[in-house]
Amino acid sequence: MEELSIKIKIGDREYPMRVAPAEEERIRLAGKVINENLKKYKDQFGINDKQDLLAMVAFQFLVEKMKKEAEETGTTGFIFSKIDQLDKLISDNLGSD
Repeated sequence: MEELSIKIKIGDREYPMRVAPAEEERIRLAGKVINENLKKYKDQFGINDKQDLLAMVAFQFLVEKMKKEAEETGTTGFIFSKIDQLDKLISDNLGSD
């Protein structure tokens, strides 16, 4: 599969990348979201240090990812619990014939 050469600007720097065509839109959107969050933190807290801003954005994204994973784990556990209950009901009813 052929890859595209693109540049993504994050903060004041450009980063050259090689990406699959199917991923280009997602990667460009990720760069846009990072830049929007950098601006939000800069405006909200008056921070101008790029490294501090990038650290805050990275931290925010990691917290969101961890929260989502915890929610998915909870949902998955609930679903497996219900499947186990259904399996027991079916087994009990099949065994009683």
